[in-house]
Amino acid sequence: MLYLIAGLVIFFAIHLTTMIAPQWREARIASMGENRWKGLYSLSSIVGFVLIIWGYSQARPDARELFIPPDWAPHLVLLLMVFAFILMMAGNLPAGRIKQAVKHPFILSIKIWAFAHLVSNGDLASAILFGSFLVYAVWNRISLKRRGAEDPVAVSKTSDIIAVVSGLVIWAAVVFWLHDLAIGVNPIA
Repeated sequence: MLYLIAGLVIFFAIHLTTMIAPQWREARIASMGENRWKGLYSLSSIVGFVLIIWGYSQARPDARELFIPPDWAPHLVLLLMVFAFILMMAGNLPAGRIKQAVKHPFILSIKIWAFAHLVSNGDLASAILFGSFLVYAVWNRISLKRRGAEDPVAVSKTSDIIAVVSGLVIWAAVVFWLHDLAIGVNPIA
């Protein structure tokens, strides 16, 4: 569980700078340059993410059970993850109708992913992992609203089509191959 928690600390430490210490973040960017900051941000994110995946795969088999997930939970996860991947893609493309309607689709995709996995996994490692991401996403959305983040204006009609198609392709790749490869759990077994 130590590697999971270390990964979460590293990953969120860099991601929370905008919400917790925006002046410190801006000072670092000014002193080291934007590209070096982005490099540090990327490196910290990757190291944290790798530790999270590895730590979770190590902690999960021995983690204490907190509750028994309902029988329908795996089906709910499969359905909700379709929307999560589409929203994830919409958040990374030029604004279309999805991004304009949802405002922050990537953050919503994190909320959906975390909630779905909290419902379907009753162990302590899952509660720590998915609970921390859910709290982060909720906090991030509130922070964006308080900072007065601008609403996206739809600029690309094709972005929605690309988001749906690529989201479905990524969903299929994760469900039929990547989830089992990375986490060791086959979501359709």
